[in-house]
Amino acid sequence: LKAKFRVAFILLITLWLGLVGFYSLSKPISNGCAMTYMYPTYIPIPMLENVAFKKYGLYLYHEGWRKIDFNDHIRKLSGVPVLFIPGNVAKCLKTVRSLGAESHRAYQGGPLRLNLYEAFPNFGEGEDFDFKNISLPNKYNTVLDWFTVDLEGEHSAMDGRILQEHSEYVVYAIHRILDQYKESHNNRARAGASVAVSQPKSVILVGHSMGGFVARAAVVHPNLRKFAVETIVTLSTPHLTPPVPFQPSLSHYYESVNREWRKGYMICTSQKCNGHLSVPSLSHVVVISISGGYNDYQVRTKLEFLDGIVPDSHGFMISSVSMKNVWLSMEHQVILWCNQLVVQVSHTLLSLIDMKTGQPFSDSQQRLGIFVKMLQNGIPKNFISMKQSHQPSDSLFPLASKCPNDVWNEDELQKDFYIQDKTLTILAMDGRRRWLDIEKLSRYGKDYFVFVTNLSPCTEVRLHLWPGRNTSASDSLPNTRGVEVTSKMIRIPSGPTPRQIEPGSQTEQAPPSYVFWLDPLGMHGFRFLTISVAPRPTVSGGPPPAVSMGIGQFFEPKEGNEIFSSDLLIRSLYKKKHLNLGTDHPLVVNLKLSFSIGLLPLSLSLTPTDCGIQNSGILGEDSEDLEADKVCRLRCFPPVALAWDATSGLHVFPNLYSETLVVDSFPALWSPSQDTEKTSILLLVDPHCSYKTALGVSLTGAAGRFLLLYYSEVCGLCFAVVFFALMRQAYAWDFDMPVPSILFAVESNLRLTKPLLFLAVMPIIIAISFPSLLSQSPPPPVSFSTISVLCYAVSNGIVVLVTLLSQFLFFIAGCTHAFVKKRLQLLETNARFPRARSCSDFCSKAVRILQLNAVGVTLSTAVAVTCLVHPALGLFVSIISHASRCH
Repeated sequence: LKAKFRVAFILLITLWLGLVGFYSLSKPISNGCAMTYMYPTYIPIPMLENVAFKKYGLYLYHEGWRKIDFNDHIRKLSGVPVLFIPGNVAKCLKTVRSLGAESHRAYQGGPLRLNLYEAFPNFGEGEDFDFKNISLPNKYNTVLDWFTVDLEGEHSAMDGRILQEHSEYVVYAIHRILDQYKESHNNRARAGASVAVSQPKSVILVGHSMGGFVARAAVVHPNLRKFAVETIVTLSTPHLTPPVPFQPSLSHYYESVNREWRKGYMICTSQKCNGHLSVPSLSHVVVISISGGYNDYQVRTKLEFLDGIVPDSHGFMISSVSMKNVWLSMEHQVILWCNQLVVQVSHTLLSLIDMKTGQPFSDSQQRLGIFVKMLQNGIPKNFISMKQSHQPSDSLFPLASKCPNDVWNEDELQKDFYIQDKTLTILAMDGRRRWLDIEKLSRYGKDYFVFVTNLSPCTEVRLHLWPGRNTSASDSLPNTRGVEVTSKMIRIPSGPTPRQIEPGSQTEQAPPSYVFWLDPLGMHGFRFLTISVAPRPTVSGGPPPAVSMGIGQFFEPKEGNEIFSSDLLIRSLYKKKHLNLGTDHPLVVNLKLSFSIGLLPLSLSLTPTDCGIQNSGILGEDSEDLEADKVCRLRCFPPVALAWDATSGLHVFPNLYSETLVVDSFPALWSPSQDTEKTSILLLVDPHCSYKTALGVSLTGAAGRFLLLYYSEVCGLCFAVVFFALMRQAYAWDFDMPVPSILFAVESNLRLTKPLLFLAVMPIIIAISFPSLLSQSPPPPVSFSTISVLCYAVSNGIVVLVTLLSQFLFFIAGCTHAFVKKRLQLLETNARFPRARSCSDFCSKAVRILQLNAVGVTLSTAVAVTCLVHPALGLFVSIISHASRCH
């Protein structure tokens, strides 16, 4: 009974995890992406006669619905060449159309509307990079010419030789594009036409999925011309290792290409350099990797890092969930047409073009700075963790970082406000300046200040720090005494503004789109903080509609800390934890989680319970509660959640009322940082309203993430369990003992015996101790052991399930055989059916052969597929098979 109970328990866990996990993964994903529309035309580029791969093709993309002369259009090429390399998809030629169409619109519409003052992006920690010299263009003078290669829809993710052929053809395509521009340039010069821009010397490469790796492979190809490629942008590209190494050649080709890239950024110090420091061969190449986030099930974020391949001075990886003006996670194919991302990438590539030469900047640091300013957000990590910065105030707020004086005149402001409360509220653009006494309001440990608003920096709101008191509104302090800190405002995504009940009733609150945060070190040496709001004219003689909001508060971070420990994690699986945020609660609520929501997604709901509305008693209690909830959702600004993960970076969830929070992290695996085991979540909640908060681990989300992250480990352990069961049967056969069934052999793996120690405990001990011998950080022991034991248990459950299903199928086959045999035996006595006996014998032999060989065929097919999926697992299977034969 104990053995059957163990098997039944493992089987129930496996069934529940599989069904719930597949249900979670099969649900439709709402990514929030807008569709991209286009009028595509693909112009073939003539190929030379000596091309090795004539099955491929090179095309030029043209946006427009009018018919054009292909030859004439090619002869007039004068833009910046961009080559798009598709990935492992069919009909890959057409995947360039979204980028090509939006680049055409971006060139016609001009640069994006930028704020008068943009915060400095967060470019890593300890990086010495000056953004003051990086300027973005105010107009575009050169168009992007998008080329694409037709790779016949070959599955480049299956074989390294296909990748190598693609990279060789891309090298040819790059040379053919540059030669075509040279021909067009010479033809226009011979025709007497004016040449406004210089001839291009390099091609920008943009690759999707495996096409991004093909782009990097082409750069280190020995036949590529020097400086022919200087900029590479990849979309959902696995750079470290292939997602699934189907062939050994795939892993070998990855290793060889990444090895050449590491050498390309190294400075030569050997004797071959004759004692002189040579310039690295790839010092002019900048690589940007863009990942799709947690909704990309095919290529995970961890594979898209450039660590150890490209130094931080020449590239970085950024997730679409933390990209400026995007803030969305998207699937593997959606990243090609998601309008928010495609528009941002198009404007970024156009910003790389030098206004003087009409070609991309030759300086790699200039190009990298433009990528940083256009793609990265300005939210620092210490804002999420609420850690105090270690920089002095004079370096944080330089006097030169001011808004232009001609934005709006501060002398026109009305009478100043002197705030006496720790919480500041702005409901309209009233043209007034609020004075906050830092020394008075930051008493009793409330020495942090946070301000959320939907007002744009400089144009609608400005913030200053003052060392002394301003005696009157007309007696303004000189600019040398006041320091403008508007540059500290951080932009965050905002959802749609809720509709007001009545026009001009000022009952709705707009969602925040900017956050301002000051720590004690940032306010050290200053006495006052002023928040100046620009004036706004009235509408039809009445007050302006309440479309603007701003709430600031002095607070103590410890007041809003909520610790989510391991015991609460276990209890939240069946009962959610409730937090009551009463009126005048901290604006900032910091959730400290002892686990990573990359594996255990957090279900979070915020329900407003009070916003100053009293029950009139006319309606029923349920109706009153429902109406109060609707009104409170309008009077309180929508909550915002900011989650930080060490692997995938920042995630922002605007308009948060009920949502499952998840990040694309890889807990319980080898990682250079132990921070992957924890996630920091910061909630921005309206302090004027009270909320009832419920949070707990999402079981469906956790099951789906487990299947998504550790399916390969479960598959490998399944084969190990089967082979140990077969070895146990072979052992009993050799010693003339009763041969145990597969179920009994699998059940023995669940006991505290040698199989359990060898299959579950020994790999955990080796995995934890082996990295320490190589001076590497070991995996987290608790989570790694838990996940390993769970994978082992699920693999045993899968084997039990397959065994029970096969026994059921054999039972049906036996019953069918017996039924057919009985009917045929009755027909043997009838002279009308002389061939009944031969049919009976044939059916009996066929069923016996099927029953005897079904298990062998199934196992052989599964082992062959597994060996193709993972070479290391195939080696493991061959070793165990050899050991079984020897035994």
